[in-house]
Amino acid sequence: MLHGKRIAVVLPAYNAAATLRRTYAEIPLDIVDDVILVDDASRDETVAVAAELGIATVRHARNCGYGGNQKTCYRTALARGADIVVMLHPDYQYAPRLVTAMASMIVSGEYDAVLASRILGKGALVGGMPLYKYVANRGLTFVQNLLMGQKLSEYHSGYRAWSRTVLEGLALDRCSDDFVFDNQMLAQAMDAGYRIGEISCPTRYFPEASSINFRRSVVYGLGVLKTSLVYRLHRWGLRADPLFGAAPSDAVRVQP
Repeated sequence: MLHGKRIAVVLPAYNAAATLRRTYAEIPLDIVDDVILVDDASRDETVAVAAELGIATVRHARNCGYGGNQKTCYRTALARGADIVVMLHPDYQYAPRLVTAMASMIVSGEYDAVLASRILGKGALVGGMPLYKYVANRGLTFVQNLLMGQKLSEYHSGYRAWSRTVLEGLALDRCSDDFVFDNQMLAQAMDAGYRIGEISCPTRYFPEASSINFRRSVVYGLGVLKTSLVYRLHRWGLRADPLFGAAPSDAVRVQP
């Protein structure tokens, strides 16, 4: 715990057997109360490795997609009593030791959510991010900041911390089950007025780390731009969109 707040780390996993041990070994278990892995019908030994490590595991019988996996992650963490939930990819691309710093920023009362940014500092390119992904990240973030009225260094990190209040207040079932889920969730949080902080995070790109191919990246990029435009039209009052609005009172208990 941190100052009496229960900390959970959720690991949305798909074929993560090769990197799970390294990721888990660096999670700061001195302050983390609960580690939960949600396996999205992996075809490797992810579940077996999680069992060996003693990680609480939920397994999807069918692949529910990246967003669908996260929905289960957050519901499970809240049902197990988490006050702060840190979403960490189990592919060892991000630095697990930053969990303490990210959770502390929320515990401080200054932020409701925290993003671990690969762009602050020199973490992205030094860590091996392909140049085309770096350029696309910077370009998308520039456009999103204009449309969404923010000043974030990036919107595309897969390493995020959320307070229980945020997770209970967002209508996550309205978000996509695909990769654009992250951006839609962030747009919901911004629309609701939650305070979002950032922290610099080193990153590692290597063969075993997960990555989407060029075609999926293009689809993701178009989805991100659509989300930002929908957000701007919604904020201007020109177009109501079902993505936004308060979550129903029983949202946490609804199954994906």
